[in-house]
Order: sequence, then C-alpha cells, then structure tokens
Amino acid sequence: MVTAWLFSAFISLLVVERGFELWLSHRNAAWARSAGAIEYGQRHLIWMKLLHTSFFVACLSEVWLLSPPFIPALGGLCLVAVLGSQALRYWVIATLGRRWNVAVLVLPGVSAVSSGPFRFLKHPNYLAVVVEGIAVPLLHSAYLTAICFSALNAWLLAVRIRCEENALAVHADYAERLGDRGRLLPTRSSRA
Repeated sequence: MVTAWLFSAFISLLVVERGFELWLSHRNAAWARSAGAIEYGQRHLIWMKLLHTSFFVACLSEVWLLSPPFIPALGGLCLVAVLGSQALRYWVIATLGRRWNVAVLVLPGVSAVSSGPFRFLKHPNYLAVVVEGIAVPLLHSAYLTAICFSALNAWLLAVRIRCEENALAVHADYAERLGDRGRLLPTRSSRA
C-alpha cells in the first residue's frame, strides 16, 4: 500500500510537470503563430491529448484497482528509464527553444533543427515518450497500462511522425538536414 501511495505521488509530479510543459507549449505556439507558422495535424492532436491524459488515469487506476505487486528491481530499472527520458525531453526542449510545442507548427523557410539530440535522431522527443509510456506504468507493475498505452501510442505516433515529416519536408529542408538519421534510434550514419 505504501508503494501505491509513492507511485501516486510520482504520477502527481509528472502531471504537474506536464502542466508546465503545456504552459510552455502554449506560450511557444503563440510566438510561432505570430511569426507566421503554419499548423498541421490538428485532427490527430486532440487524440494525442486524450491518450496522454488517460495514461495517467490508467496508471493510477491499474495500481489502485488491480493492486499489482511492486517489484523493486523492475521499479528501480524503470525509474532510471523515466529519469533518462525526462533528461532527453528537456534536452529537446532546450535545443528547440521557442520552436518547441505540442502542435505541429512549421515556420516556412526556417531550417529544421539538427543540433542537440537531433544530431542523432529525427524524433528524440518521441523516443522519450515511448520510453516513458513503458517505464512509468511498470514502476509499479501496471503491465496492462504499459501494453495498451504503448500500442495506441505507436499507432498515433505513426500518424504524427508522418504529418510532422511531411510538413518539415515542405517548409524546412528536412531531408537535407535530417535525412540520414533514424526516427527513434540512431543509424550508423547519424553516429558518425
């Protein structure tokens, strides 16, 4: 029972963090729109918001309603993975600066960012989301949430990545700047 309370506190911290990220995203999106950004993917964005909101509810519900056991070794490994994904997410946010937000907003004629974690991957933020989607629920053995969220997130990310890459290809010399990199894992050429 103590571990369920600790897990709930951790989820609460993540929710507060997401609130900060949404505030930052809103601020950055307003700047991008005022600078002439073009928005893509509005239809799938609502589904992303619903999925990511339900993720936290599902994590807590599974732990409190199904009482899966806390496995210290798995919890410790997952905590390291979650902290690593957070570090990667904030590296992305720092690298993109005002250009980071949750919408697909592209500034025509402004080159795609190829520094920071983008030196190695096309979509490091989505790698962080994938790791988090597995590791957060498994902190307390919430296997159902990890499996269901990961499956739905994989489908949604396929839509999102295609949308984002198409928008960047049209407006931001995406292929020239990031074409040799892997989407979620480094390729041999991106490590050279």
